[in-house]
Amino acid sequence: MFESLIKNLEKNNMEVYVADTKADIVPIVKSLLKKGDVISCGGSMTLNECGVFDLMKNGDYIFLDRSVQGLTREEIMEIYRKTFSADAFLTSANAVTEKGELVNVDGNGNRVAAVTFGPRQVICIVGANKIVPDVEAAFRRVKTVAAPKNAIRLNTNTPCRTLGHCICPDKGPADGCLSPDRLCAHYAVHGYQRQKGRIKVILCPEELGY
Repeated sequence: MFESLIKNLEKNNMEVYVADTKADIVPIVKSLLKKGDVISCGGSMTLNECGVFDLMKNGDYIFLDRSVQGLTREEIMEIYRKTFSADAFLTSANAVTEKGELVNVDGNGNRVAAVTFGPRQVICIVGANKIVPDVEAAFRRVKTVAAPKNAIRLNTNTPCRTLGHCICPDKGPADGCLSPDRLCAHYAVHGYQRQKGRIKVILCPEELGY
């Protein structure tokens, strides 16, 4: 079901792996990591749902984990900075276009920054529910699906938490609320990669994450 998408991702110099089910994702991820690797991740329901977050915490890797209880804001920011020199950054995408583009949107910007530059490799896990026709559809998906669900999960003080969508879902990515909790502040579209194979995409035919 992914033939055309795989070709387009590979055309953009990304490596592609296909997991038949979400249970097959962890073995693929393990094959891409070495014991002792320094790893980190972006906030992601996908990583939780497919077992990758548990893999990251199993002791085989040096996990820069910003989710540890009791961390101060400055300690979390230091983890964000250390992530740029990590061996691997694990994440999902808010959307993947049929042209082979990864679309990610952040509140803090740490996730889109790490996907763009820094970690030696990026492992991006994508369920079939994230595949969209084009970048415009990807932005709309963020404003009407991903941001509202994450706003509810994180209990943010944003209109999308109560409306179920951004206040202007049909406008450009820079348009939106002015809340300090805004989740869609930084937009990134990753197309052709000059560093071949740095980004590795694992596709799964099941629904994963938001």
